[in-house]
This record gives sequence, C-alpha cells and structure tokens, in this order.
Amino acid sequence: MFFDMQQLAADIRYKVLTATVTPRPIAWVTTCSSDGIANAAPFSFFNVLGHEPPTVALGLLRHPGKGSKDTAQNILETGEFVIHLVPHEMAASMNETCVDAPRGVDELVLAGLKTLPSRNVAPPRIVGCPVAFECRSILNQETGPRQFAVIGEVLCGHVDDAFVIDADKGYIDTLGLDLIARMHGSGWYSRPGGLFQLVRP
Repeated sequence: MFFDMQQLAADIRYKVLTATVTPRPIAWVTTCSSDGIANAAPFSFFNVLGHEPPTVALGLLRHPGKGSKDTAQNILETGEFVIHLVPHEMAASMNETCVDAPRGVDELVLAGLKTLPSRNVAPPRIVGCPVAFECRSILNQETGPRQFAVIGEVLCGHVDDAFVIDADKGYIDTLGLDLIARMHGSGWYSRPGGLFQLVRP
C-alpha cells in the first residue's frame, strides 16, 4: 500500500506514523512558565541525537483548540526543560498528566506527584523517576502550524543509584529500569521483554 503523506488527512498520517515507528521512548517533560508555574506532560516523539555534546530531540505537536501546548510555550519562553524516563510503576501517574488542563495549571499537583529541585534549570524533577536529564534548548524549529521540533543539550543527568552498575564506565542496569515506551493505537505501551542481541560486525 502506498501512502502519499502530502495527500492524506492529518489524522491518517498520524496513525500510519505512530503505528509503525515503535516502540518510541517517552519523554516525561517538566517545564516552568516565565511566571514560575510548573507543567508536566509526556511526549513520545522523542529520542537522543548525539553525545558530543549530548543532545536530545522533542517533537511537540499543537493542541487542536489552543495552539501551542504549555510545554512548547514554556520552552520557547525559558529555554529550559527536564526529561524524565518513565518506569512501569509510574505509568498511571504519567497518564494523569496527559489531562487536557487549562493553560497555567500544574499537572504535577493534579497527579499528586512530588518533586525535587533541579541543579541547573528551573523546572523541577519528578520524584520516583529513575532517570532525569536537565536540558537547555539550543534550537527551536517550527515545523508546522504551532508544531515544534526542539533540540536540547543535556546539561546533566540523574540516575537512581540502584540502577548504576559502574558509574566510572557508565554502565546502567537498563532492563532493571523497567521503562515503558509508546506503541500503536489508543493507549498501547510496551516494556522490556522479548529482547534479542546481535553482535556488531
């Protein structure tokens, strides 16, 4: 089947892309507005771009009725954000922050989440997430009407000691993190399992 992305309706393009590009890691992003109001929201258009310097990319889609989402607006205003990776045990809390709350509402409070201060940026870190990366945006590119690609430099990382095998070598217990990833359709996620390994030639 040939899918002409330039001719398809937007919702069909979205379904084709998200049903095939899987699994997608989830960036549970905290930001602060210029007024200091915190915000939290998960995004699955996310990945690592490189390590010299360490960079990540976020795809932030527009809200159908309100234009830019709070996360995009806050990053554009302040340039700061924290990316958390989501363990299976916090999936329900992450899902609560998907709520379509009015602009300026703190989803962290709505979801009953506790936070810790970050070291280099204003947005807080979510207690319980085993991995968090404090980031500063280095490029914000509008890719469509109120749709943004954000490239951020990772200023520092926080990894729960329980999952650090050898800090000097950067060895992490990846499977132990039990991180979830976004799959297809409405509400489908994956977690580690069914893995296989290939030796690189």
